[in-house]
Amino acid sequence: MLRTNTCGSLNIDNLSESVTLCGWVQKNRDLGGMTFIDLRDRYGITQITFNMKEDSNLCEKARKIGREFVIQVSGKVIERSSKNMNIPTGEIEIKATKLRILNPSKTPPFTIKNKTDGGDDLRMKYRYLDIRRSSIKDNIILRSRVSSETRKYLDSQGFCEVETPYLIKSTPEGARDFIVPSRINQGEFYALPQSPQTFKQLLMIGGIDKYYQIVKCFRDEDLRADRQPEFTQIDCEMSFVEQEDILNVFEGLTKHLLKEIKGENLEEFPRITYDKAMKMYGSDKPDIRFGMKFVEMNDVCQKNNFVVFDSSEIVIGINVKGGASFSRKEIDSLTSFVQSSQIGAKGLVYCKCNEDGSFKSSVDKFFSQEDLNNWADKCKSSAGDLILIISGETKRTRQALGSLRLHIAEKLGLKNNDVFAPLWVIDFPLLEWDEETKKYHAMHHPFTAPKPDDVEKLNTDPSIVKANAYDLVINGCEIGGGSIRIHDKKLQKTMFKHLGFTEKQSQEQFGFLMDAFEYGAPPHGGIAFGFDRLCAIMGGQESIRDFIAFPKNNAGRDTMIDSPSILSEDQLKELNIKLEK
Repeated sequence: MLRTNTCGSLNIDNLSESVTLCGWVQKNRDLGGMTFIDLRDRYGITQITFNMKEDSNLCEKARKIGREFVIQVSGKVIERSSKNMNIPTGEIEIKATKLRILNPSKTPPFTIKNKTDGGDDLRMKYRYLDIRRSSIKDNIILRSRVSSETRKYLDSQGFCEVETPYLIKSTPEGARDFIVPSRINQGEFYALPQSPQTFKQLLMIGGIDKYYQIVKCFRDEDLRADRQPEFTQIDCEMSFVEQEDILNVFEGLTKHLLKEIKGENLEEFPRITYDKAMKMYGSDKPDIRFGMKFVEMNDVCQKNNFVVFDSSEIVIGINVKGGASFSRKEIDSLTSFVQSSQIGAKGLVYCKCNEDGSFKSSVDKFFSQEDLNNWADKCKSSAGDLILIISGETKRTRQALGSLRLHIAEKLGLKNNDVFAPLWVIDFPLLEWDEETKKYHAMHHPFTAPKPDDVEKLNTDPSIVKANAYDLVINGCEIGGGSIRIHDKKLQKTMFKHLGFTEKQSQEQFGFLMDAFEYGAPPHGGIAFGFDRLCAIMGGQESIRDFIAFPKNNAGRDTMIDSPSILSEDQLKELNIKLEK
């Protein structure tokens, strides 16, 4: 080894030891008679000292070293006169006796510090330099720990890790596939998997009753901060189980990860139905770190000659604790927010609960103080609180108020990233109607089983059928989702029929799975965790990008290696692909 120790391992207990360190030069300070170098590696930073009086040649050599040079230094551990207690090595320094330049460096295009002067595009282009920053490096190390602890837990539960193919058949799973042309089979194409869904079901039929895989998946869809064209899942499946079994095992995984990675000991996760989540929070992935639950107010708001409320399908309010202190300008800003094109509400009504027991609202001429008191009673408001109300068509109104709830929580600092608030959302609709295509779509995917009591309703009223499905939500983010699967060919054919597949189409796309169901398919179910998102949540951040070593930008490009790129004419000819000019 070129080093005896790392740059983060030495402390006051190592005084007088002779050591050799290797790393990158974080900073070089020339103070005349002394030169100081901060040497950095993955493990930390150690200060190196060079004394002009004791070794002028060595000191002169040190002065000429630039930032990010890779060097090897040997010397003795001594006590630091000016200590830095903010770092583990801050009580010591290395009195250098040897210095070797392992590789020089050009001046980097941005500073390698947590608070860097490099913008996103520049840091993406030089991602290998960005990874040297502690903020990115620590995220990647956290990701490694989450992966290791996931395997440790699932192995302890008797799961078997199995790899599934990356070159598969294109199937409609909700997003566009990435397509790979086959050179050997001219005119035919592979697809990259959006998930290993059908393969893990086939593994259950094969008798591998507990499967998992930390696996890459691919979806050719529009991108944003928490979405990448290639992403990672913790993919799992179990045989001979019901929903309760799945929830217990993977609640256990989540608790294990939070305890081992974050030191959090969580109680049993609450559960909420999809219908209740939409009614109380306007979202199927509610953030329950804070309150502001919805209150339906039709009975106390309508029939007062205020046409906005009277003509609405639903009137819903939230209570903002301490919100009466909001200025008129702040409330106007909230109104503009809900009226934006992204939110789409027509307006916002407010009512301040004053400290003296009186009320001040934006609709005073329509509602008496007694009426407003009824609002306060309905919302369980106290003096100093603010009631905010939106009305209109039920679905859009709930969505708009849900967005406002999150916006206010952000404004008030209620989204504490050090708090973890998980819950299970269950009893989703099996199917959702698409007005544009005039047909049903699977809320989860086509292989999700209906709740046992709802199977017969598939033939009479598919719209009311509940799915035997579940999502795990943490801090308002969907971390994982899964379901009990259909394992009966007849029921699967019925599901495909409701999704608009002809018998020929279902056979062409999924005939292999349907045939497998005829050879003793066990009852089975599973779940997939969004691994990148799980790591981001544990790292206290919203974007997944900084938890992926080499991510794509918002245009789906890797600017570091300049991908995707154009193929040569010879490659295109070999693949029998002709591009229009």
